[in-house]
Amino acid sequence: MTSTVPSTSLRALAASLPSSFGMWEASGWTEASSSETLPLCDPWTGEKFTEVPAATIDDVARIVRTAQSVFDNRSWSGLAPVQRGRVLIAWADLIEQDADRLAVMISREMGKPAHQARDFEVASAVRNLRWYGELADKLTDDSPRGLHDSVALVTREPVGVVAAITPWNFPISLAMLKLAPALMAGNSVILKPAQQTSASSLRLAELGSLAGLPDGVLQVVTGRGSIVGTALSRDATVACVSFTGSTDVGLRLLGDSAVSNGKTVSLELGGKSPNIIFADAPDLDHAIRTATWAFTFNTGQMCTAGSRLFVEKSVYDEVLRGICEQASSLTLGDPLDPTTDLGPLSSRSQYDSVLEYIKSGVDEGAKLLTAAPGAVDEDRCLLAPAVFAETTSSMQIYRDEIFGPVVCVQPFQDEAEALRLANDTDYGLGAAIWTSDVSRIHRMARGLDAGNVWVNSYEEGVPSTPFAGRKLSGNGADKGTYALDKYSHLKTTWIAL
Repeated sequence: MTSTVPSTSLRALAASLPSSFGMWEASGWTEASSSETLPLCDPWTGEKFTEVPAATIDDVARIVRTAQSVFDNRSWSGLAPVQRGRVLIAWADLIEQDADRLAVMISREMGKPAHQARDFEVASAVRNLRWYGELADKLTDDSPRGLHDSVALVTREPVGVVAAITPWNFPISLAMLKLAPALMAGNSVILKPAQQTSASSLRLAELGSLAGLPDGVLQVVTGRGSIVGTALSRDATVACVSFTGSTDVGLRLLGDSAVSNGKTVSLELGGKSPNIIFADAPDLDHAIRTATWAFTFNTGQMCTAGSRLFVEKSVYDEVLRGICEQASSLTLGDPLDPTTDLGPLSSRSQYDSVLEYIKSGVDEGAKLLTAAPGAVDEDRCLLAPAVFAETTSSMQIYRDEIFGPVVCVQPFQDEAEALRLANDTDYGLGAAIWTSDVSRIHRMARGLDAGNVWVNSYEEGVPSTPFAGRKLSGNGADKGTYALDKYSHLKTTWIAL
């Protein structure tokens, strides 16, 4: 999806964004019942660039009723799967055509470089949406063999109203991991985006309507998570909450389900992913470049960030030196500049949080090998990548998900020690191994307590493979046919002959 649009055109797109948005409700834009709005600020300039409604509990209840009514009237759920698939594919086409505008919106919302937002995030959303659109009429139900006096039919039915609650770090691609399978299955969906990245989600819904989604099948409600997210998770009409975000909020959603209707709650939460480099890595330079990318891409604001790097002792010094050189060579700056590698952190509060972690690492005795704490540009929320050595498992920077460009690099002696270090975490989302030994690959992959294991690569996947976590990284799976489990009910129909 690479575009040749120059930065001057991207700046023109940025300047042309609306000064305010409504919520996407039923057939179009609406205000919050309180008329209150919330500002969206560009982390690069610090300035407000638009505003969105601050929905109330009453607004959420109304939107949920609309979603249930639309589900009941079968304007979407009653369509043949192939018809739903055609709409999803048409939607993917419109998103692809609008890629530069969406990329600029994401840049202004959370600071991601526009070329990365377009070529990675928007492209990922298009791929996943097309995949589900093409899958729609290709799934089959089951009928067990060997029943001589009966016929049993095992069918899947949509659950009804799905609430999708998404984070700010990948607002388009992570939203689509939920919207595409939930809509393909025939559900009505209410999207609650992170407050600061609401504009791109609203544009996504507008394009969906233009593609042919019936009114009310996809609605976007904006506002504070403490109000809107809580109201959705406690509403007894909502059949499923699919959440990506922090571990603390995810655990609260489980409690909300328990006190309402026991709805399905699917959680993709935090991570502290181990990246393990053995001395026999097939291409050590490539491993170093990829390991640098793994903790700096999206300015480290990635749940699978390779923030714990374990290196076999015989190549530890070489790898550590290479990581420092690579990290220090990255270009930090304006997210609308095509030469920028790392944009600002998503907000002032996120900048302050990451900076506190870096300072805590220094205070606890870790050795900071790159820029000093606070380096680059405080006013622009720019923070240089921080490479730490001599860390221990008791340090905050080793245990906590930082959500910034920070990595702990530690040596290990053998496979057993590498596994012990890698699994010493409350999380279990991603992990990577770099080695040429096929037997070691299988031993390590089996031993790593993570839902995703990459070998001689990092953060790879296609729409057909599941993305799931373990431990405090969550439950359930996104992507592939596996995602449909949470968006559909199983029904057995037994017919006596």
